[in-house]
Amino acid sequence: MTKKLLLFIVLFQFVSCGELQQVVNQLPQGTQGLSNLDIANGLREALDMGIDKQVSKLTQTDGFFKNELVKILLPEELQKVDKTLRDIGLGNLADEGLKVLNRAAEDAVSEATPIFVDAVKGINFNDARNILMGNDNAATQYLEGRTQTALYAKFSPVIEDSFKKVGADKIWNNLINKYNSIPLTNNVNPDLTDYVTQEALKGVYTMIAVEEKEIRTKVSSRTTDLLRKVFGEQD
Repeated sequence: MTKKLLLFIVLFQFVSCGELQQVVNQLPQGTQGLSNLDIANGLREALDMGIDKQVSKLTQTDGFFKNELVKILLPEELQKVDKTLRDIGLGNLADEGLKVLNRAAEDAVSEATPIFVDAVKGINFNDARNILMGNDNAATQYLEGRTQTALYAKFSPVIEDSFKKVGADKIWNNLINKYNSIPLTNNVNPDLTDYVTQEALKGVYTMIAVEEKEIRTKVSSRTTDLLRKVFGEQD
């Protein structure tokens, strides 16, 4: 785009208006050749690919637990629980407690993926051109800003049910009771459902951003004509 603009400026100094129009007509079409609808559809397709290729990985066993980008660790107020349990030889219990948090997130994302797909379809990219020319995760940030509240409301009950299904409530009750029984410790009772819901959402947006960056920076990742056409404009 920069090269085209410079060429346009140089030509402007040497040709008449009529000649200039002829030159412009012969230039390769840039963003002026793409409608806002084209760009919006390209952004939706990129987000859909992020869901299909990256978010789907999170729904598999260990999709969160063995992915260092999104692995859910203990909330800050429970870091001392983890350390204390490991110090007294209860590392296995601490590991199990950590694992069930990630299992609940994996289950929730699996249940809520169709919601995400529908959310992408419903996005109205009023500022599609600026998003296209934005940073490597501009579309993902746009998606997050317009879906986070609604998706939280959908994720939270699924996380809560998942805790019950995988036995997380019992494991965490056992873990926290063990910790609370240790002399000279302060009792802990965090809202794990809210915490894991927030972390699950962060993980989903993180993985969508991974795919968006791939499409923006690697031509080989633009696997459709629309993606090549739209994202070729921001190269």
